[in-house]
Order: sequence, then structure tokens, then C-alpha cells
Amino acid sequence: MSKPVSVRAGQVEFLKVNTERWDWRDAYQWLLALSWPRFALFIASVYVGINLIFATLYSLGGNSIAYLKPGSFVDAFFFSVQTLATVGYGHMYPQTIYGHVVTTLEIIFGMFGLAVMTGLIFVRFSRPTARIVFSKSIVIAPFNGRPALMLRIANLRQRSLVEAEFRIMFSRDQDIAEEDSYRHFYQLKLDFDRMIVFPAALTLRHTIDERSPLFGATPESLETCNATFVASVVGIETVIPAAVQTQQNYTWRDVRFGERFVEIYSELEEGRMTVDYGRIHDTEPVPR
Repeated sequence: MSKPVSVRAGQVEFLKVNTERWDWRDAYQWLLALSWPRFALFIASVYVGINLIFATLYSLGGNSIAYLKPGSFVDAFFFSVQTLATVGYGHMYPQTIYGHVVTTLEIIFGMFGLAVMTGLIFVRFSRPTARIVFSKSIVIAPFNGRPALMLRIANLRQRSLVEAEFRIMFSRDQDIAEEDSYRHFYQLKLDFDRMIVFPAALTLRHTIDERSPLFGATPESLETCNATFVASVVGIETVIPAAVQTQQNYTWRDVRFGERFVEIYSELEEGRMTVDYGRIHDTEPVPR
């Protein structure tokens, strides 16, 4: 039996069994998903590995390379580095058919490898990201005389996100007629779910009324049903332009009842406002 495939969605890890663990077509996505340090380490490892292989071939070729010291693997390695980069300083050069064949193969391999690596680096640099920060917690408190679920989001970029769409998904365990503890998913209706321009920060709100799946919710009931929330932002980054998406997961432990987010906007003068990003996550008790 093959090892399970781990897929993480927020704070939940799914182990896929009886499925293919790897497909060569996944290599491109895997490389793009690596962090920059791991990507750099991977490129360096591949580069060194290729040169080690060709250095071994040069060493086995006897006198196939002129002025290559017999048995000097170090000289063979650095000749491979020069050949792979098509630098060719001129001190060492192939002088037999074997040497010409190996260097030709390495040059062809280097040209294709350089094209692939350049493409990957370009995609990683040019790929737009949303750069949205979500509040660390969700609050449930009265808003305009009615209970509401609220969470705060902020645009970290120095440019506005346009055609932004916001969604909050709520899920919980709930018994059904056929079985116990069935997982239910609900799309929470927001007071507003679209903005033409999203420049700074805002608070998403879901009014908890009789039609809301959160009607009558308490900290105890959310814990009992293992409640989770997923907030999503989709918009268009204007420089490329290209669609970007990001999301944040919450559990029942992240929900604070009877608290609200502190005010982060202040008006300086007509047409100018300050937004305090240092207080994005701050909450305060609701006055009774």
C-alpha cells in the first residue's frame, strides 16, 4: 500500500490514501510552490549534481580533454562548469571523439536547463500575490441593534485591489436522519460581498438573523459542532493585471463573543484619512 498523500487546507490536514503520490506533470506546480530558500537550494543541488555527473564522464575518458590532469576530478568538475555555462576559457578543450560527444551533450543540456530555470525564476518573480492580511480572530457582537459576525481584512499593497469579491464559508458537524455527525457547509450572506476598489481595510459582516445558520450560536455550541470558518478574497491586481486570491481559516477557538474591532480610521482633513495597520487585530469589549 502506498504512503498517504498529505494535503493541508488551513488548519486541517487531509491524508489521501489509494491515490497516486506523484505525477511528472506535477513537477512544475511543485517547483513554483517551493519557498525561495528551498527553490534556491534545489537549483544549486541540481547544478552541482549535473556537473558531478559530467565530471565523472570526463574523468573516465582518459585523455579526451587536453591539459586535464590524469585522475584530477577537481579539474574535470570545473571544466564541466565552464562547458555547462558555455564559457570556454580556452585552456582545456576536447581533443577526442569521446570528449567532443560528452561536451556536446553537456552544452545541449545546459541550454535547455538554462531556459527552464530562467522561465521558472521569471514566473516566480512575475506571479502576482494578493498580500491581504486577515484579522487573527472573528468577533460576534451587536451591530446596528442586531448580532453580527465580523472579521477584518486589510490590503497590504501600496495600490488598490479592484473588482474585489469577499466570501465566508461556515461549516459544522450536524446530525441527519441517516447518520450522526454529518459535515454541513454554509455560505454566509454578507452585508456586502463586492467592492469596485479595495484600497485599505474593511470589516466583513454577516447579520445573524433567523435565516442565518449561526442563529442562537454560543461558544459552547460552536465547540460542540466543531465549527470552522474560511474567509476568501478574490480580486484583480492592477499592475499586471491578473486575478489573485487568498484565504484564511478559523476554528471555533478564534471566535470572540461580545467583542468588536477597534476603530482604525481617523480623518485628517477633507479627502485624507489615516489607517492604523498596527491595530488591525485589536478588539475591545462591547459596552453593555
